[in-house]
Amino acid sequence: MVHCPECEAEMADPDDVEFLDMESTTGFFTASKRFYLVACDNCGAAIGSGVAGAM
Repeated sequence: MVHCPECEAEMADPDDVEFLDMESTTGFFTASKRFYLVACDNCGAAIGSGVAGAM
């Protein structure tokens, strides 16, 4: 079983994490890829990040 490193909440389902789009296509700079952050749905701690392909 996987647990959050901050609050030790159990992560058994996809609903236990939150995928946050970092809005890489608007704002100060633009990019052809979308950056995202994966966070614990219980406490909001950042668990990982990544890059999705071009839109």
